[in-house]
Amino acid sequence: MKGSIIIVLFFVTGMALGVNRFLPPFLTGTDPGLYALYFLMFLVGTGIGADRNVWRILADLNVKILLVPVVIILGTLGGSALSSVILPQTATADCLAVGSGFGYYSLSSIIISQIRNETLGVTALLSNISREIFTLITAPILVKFFGKLAPVASGGATSMDTTLPVISRYSGREYAVLAVFSGIVLTVLVPFIITAIYKIASLFS
Repeated sequence: MKGSIIIVLFFVTGMALGVNRFLPPFLTGTDPGLYALYFLMFLVGTGIGADRNVWRILADLNVKILLVPVVIILGTLGGSALSSVILPQTATADCLAVGSGFGYYSLSSIIISQIRNETLGVTALLSNISREIFTLITAPILVKFFGKLAPVASGGATSMDTTLPVISRYSGREYAVLAVFSGIVLTVLVPFIITAIYKIASLFS
C-alpha cells in the first residue's frame, strides 16, 4: 500500500507543479511521461524475461489465459449495466460504453465524444482514469482479499502498461505476463465494443 500511495503522491505533486507552471519548458513542451513509461516497460520486461519460472507457469495456464480478458469484459459490462439501474437518468448504452473503455481513457473518451457528445466523453475520461488510479492504490488490498488476478481485472486495458508495475510487484511476475496479454486484448477491443454497443442500441431505439 505504501508504494501505491507514493505513486499517487508523485502524480498529485506533478499535477500541482504543472498547474502552477513551476516546470521548465522542456518538460511542458514535450511528453517526457511517455518516454518514462517506455523505460519503465523496458525494466519490467527485463525482469519478466529473466525469470524462467514465468514461462513455465504461463505454459501451465494454457487455455485459461484466454478466459481472463473475456471474464473482465463480462464483469465490466455487468457492472456498467447495473450502474444504469442506479442512475436511471443515464441510458444503458451510455453506461455500457463508458465502462467499455476498460481503463483506456484517452481512446474511449474520444470515440464516445464523437458518437454521443463531449459531456459523456468527459465522463468516460474521468471514469476510466479513476479505474486506473483505483488499481494503483488498492493493488495490495485486492491481492490480499480477492486473489492475484484481481489487480489484472481491475486494471483492465491498463494492465499492459501503467498498472503493470504494481501487478508485477504484488501479484508476481508470472501474472505480469498474463496482465500484458489481457491488457493488449482489451486495448484492441475497446473501439469495436463501444461502436457495437451504440449500433445495437440504435436498432432498438
